[in-house]
Parts: sequence; structure tokens; C-alpha cells
Amino acid sequence: MELFSEIYSCYFKVLRHILCSQNELTIQDIHNQISREGFEESLLSIIPKLESGAWNLFEKKGEIYISKISSDFIAPLSHLEKSYLKALLNDPRIKLFLNKKELEYLNHILFPISPLWKQEDFYYYDQFTGGDPYEDENYQNNFHLLVEGQKSKEFLNIDYTSPKGNRVHHYYVPLSLEYSVKNNKFRLLAVRKTGHGNMELQILNLDRIKSISHTGKFCTNPISLNEMIHNSYYKEPLTLHIKNQRNTLERAMLHFANYEKNTTKIDENTYECLIYYNQGMETELLIEVMSFGPMITVVGNDKFLYSLKKRLKRQLSLS
Repeated sequence: MELFSEIYSCYFKVLRHILCSQNELTIQDIHNQISREGFEESLLSIIPKLESGAWNLFEKKGEIYISKISSDFIAPLSHLEKSYLKALLNDPRIKLFLNKKELEYLNHILFPISPLWKQEDFYYYDQFTGGDPYEDENYQNNFHLLVEGQKSKEFLNIDYTSPKGNRVHHYYVPLSLEYSVKNNKFRLLAVRKTGHGNMELQILNLDRIKSISHTGKFCTNPISLNEMIHNSYYKEPLTLHIKNQRNTLERAMLHFANYEKNTTKIDENTYECLIYYNQGMETELLIEVMSFGPMITVVGNDKFLYSLKKRLKRQLSLS
């Protein structure tokens, strides 16, 4: 996999930017750009190869380096890259990000290529069955309309069925689309105007959206999604104590990567993790915490502890 790693590595991207800029550069200019875009150790790997001529990418005139590559340079796809793209085309979710013409074109040019992996090669042991209906055309159209609305900040007319089965109908400005690996579902973060004229953050599951239509009305005021999410958090975060056994800390940091959190070491083998969340995140966060079993202890808050005990009692009664 070395070729794949090199093509998508930081070194490749940094050098491509430098080479395609077509500017006359000093070694200090190159040094500065690598420092901005690369890692700390990038300078040690790249600069000596450029100065020695091992990477014959620049023409040197005195102290000036001139790129040998034209500004319209396009790197040809390797067989491994094509195989990777073919694997992505087999993912049912790809239809949410490409239209029919794009899919037909890509499937045509990649027809003889074998995919790097197949969907059946993966087994998600902790994922719920019954994800979103990615093959459904109405679902796909709704997704595309939300992406358009997110870019244009248009108020979209959304007809939605709540978890309790009630039909909800509002004008929303879509801000962000999030994917839950555990649920295999997408959800929408959007804002709508309240009766007082304020903007309220809402979270909608995409599979519950029945229809979306344009309104032709746009939001002209700046909206900070991060600020709105932060303002929606409960006053007291969830406090976890994580035992760093069987690689639990690393798994927990990866598992809770989509939450705002603060982690500190409290003794030789225990870490305290504060997770900030709101009501819309609570159920999924509860399930994720329970999946770690005795490796994670819930210290607080009282609200989360109450929900945890209630869920454990319900599971016990079912067994």
C-alpha cells in the first residue's frame, strides 16, 4: 500500500501546491510554505532532496528555484486509485453525492477495474440494522435539495414525521448533515424561526422527511452553527471515568470523536472525560457509553445517570 500512501500523503500535496504556483521561489519561500502546510518533520525530509537535486522538480538559477511542471499539471490516476474509486461507487450512499450522469460516466470509465474492497467484506458488529433507505429516489432527492439549501441558505419547506408519529411542517434553513455510523443514518441540523422571531436549532432524521420544496426565501443573517450547538448543551456535561485497559482510551476517543469533550488523566490508569451534549444527542450517546461495559464508569450528571439506570432496568426486564 506504499504507493497509495505516497499519493495521498502530505508531502505530495505540499509539493504540488509549490510546483503549480509557477512563482520564482527562494529556498526560504519553499521552507515557509512547507512549514505552513506540512508537519514539523516535513522540512527534514523535503528540503535536502530539493537542494541536492534528488527530486529533480525545479530548475535552479542561482538562489532561485523555478518549477519544471506547468500550472495545468494533472497527475494520472494509478490503478490502485481507480480500484479505490470503484469500491466507493459500490457503496449505496454514493448516490447521495453524485447525480445520475456522474455515476454513469464513472461506472463507464471504471468498468474493467476491480474494486479495492466489496461491501460484504465488512461486518459492523455494533451497528443497528435498518439504516436509511439510500436506494430510495425520494430520499436521494431530499438529500440533494438539503445540500443545495445548505449552500444557498434557503428556507426549505420540509414535511416531517416526528418520532411520536406526528406530522410536522416548517420552514428550515439546513446547516449541516451528519452521519451516524452506529445507526447507519443521516441527520440534519437546521434552524427555523420561532414565534418570537428567534432562530432555533433542530435535529431531523432524514428518513423521516417526507417531502422538501423550495420557498425562494433566503436567510440573510449570519448563522454560527458551532455557537448554536454550544448554546444548546446542557449546563452540566457528562462525566466519564475511563479505565485505560485493552486500549479502551484510544477506542473511546475515536468513538466520541464527534462530541465536544475535555479529557484529563486523574491517576496512573484512569482518565476523566467531560462530554458536552444536548437532548438531541442524548439517546445515541447513552447507547455508545453502554457499549463499553465496565471499562467506562458514568460519574455524572444526574440526568444522564437517571436515563442510564432506566434503560438498564428496561433491558433487564426484557431478559
